[in-house]
Amino acid sequence: MTNQLIKEKVDMKHWLEVAERIGRVAEAEALEADKNGHFSSKVAEAIVEGGINKLMRAEQYGGKFIGVEPFTKIVRKVASHSMAAAWLTNFYAIHDIWPGYLPPKGREEVLGKHELIADVFAPLGKMEKDGEGYRLYGQWNFASGVLWSEWIGLGAMADLGEGLEYVMPVLRVSDPNLKLIENWDTLGLRSTGSNGVHVDGAYIPEHLILRGKDIFGLGKPAGGEYDPQDPIYRMPFMQMFLAAFPATSLGAMDRIIDIFQERTEKRVRVFNGGKNEKTGSGSQRVLAEMKIQRRQVEGLMSRYLEVLEQFQEEGKTVASEEERMELFAIRSQASKMAAEMALKAILTLGGTSIFKGDPVELFVRDVIAFASHPTQLWEDAMGSYGSVQFGGPAHPTW
Repeated sequence: MTNQLIKEKVDMKHWLEVAERIGRVAEAEALEADKNGHFSSKVAEAIVEGGINKLMRAEQYGGKFIGVEPFTKIVRKVASHSMAAAWLTNFYAIHDIWPGYLPPKGREEVLGKHELIADVFAPLGKMEKDGEGYRLYGQWNFASGVLWSEWIGLGAMADLGEGLEYVMPVLRVSDPNLKLIENWDTLGLRSTGSNGVHVDGAYIPEHLILRGKDIFGLGKPAGGEYDPQDPIYRMPFMQMFLAAFPATSLGAMDRIIDIFQERTEKRVRVFNGGKNEKTGSGSQRVLAEMKIQRRQVEGLMSRYLEVLEQFQEEGKTVASEEERMELFAIRSQASKMAAEMALKAILTLGGTSIFKGDPVELFVRDVIAFASHPTQLWEDAMGSYGSVQFGGPAHPTW
């Protein structure tokens, strides 16, 4: 099925209504969740009830793939209410992609009951052979969504018989050898509850070990028994996994622009002789620039989707170094522009926007935290994209 055929069947009105519901649930508890360092369970429940978590899983395991572009529109809509909720909406869907590369028995076990999944890709764990399986040890931070997940994948290095390699063992969050570490006390994206986890000797059978060489090197599930025509298996994993990041930036930009325009319309500058700010050329120029910047990011998003659609048409599951670095650069540029826009908005709107919990104040902190994610660090991305232009090395991961 081509991406165009998928689009023609998508009821975007329905999916955007689902996204709106998730966003409103999150926004209603935004201040309390920011203080607590996590949402209530209502946000995760709204994601599951709306079926969002099934949109990026293989059809073989009950997935309902609607296309990457429609999915990014859903994430953008949620982000216009709450970047933290968009983060979870995105992650709970895309975390269903990588279990589809496990051996068939592992896929069935993890994806068979439509349970929520978290992960941390950083290879911070170690594994030791124990009979037919392995014991996992280590500590990881930034486990987004772990508070409401049944499963978690954790990056590690292990020797599975062919030398040391990157793997991601999967275990239940309820495993008695796994403990949550309540260390999520951050500048922004606080409501995601992305706490740490410590694992001390959890047993991992071989069928619950994802091998990096399968998902990144070959782009094919271990053990076969999958549909190579399923769109999920026709694009490079990491580039598809991160596709909604620019859409999250766009959702934040949408909201910042709306707030800026609404407040400027009503704003009277006491220290500027009672002047209505909407008549001031300074705020007029700022609003104009913001709207043009949003158009620029929309263009970057379109390019990102164009590349993914071409991958899907070709069934290309491993991207070239230049392709990887172009998409890395797009993600980082989008997040950088959103962060700069948020900062400009708060500096232009002035003191009324700096109170704790004000939507502008919250979005400023969230976009800064969002831009600090390693998959979109601007200096890394631009340096790496520039490097490959001259025949140099690409970033080793993104």
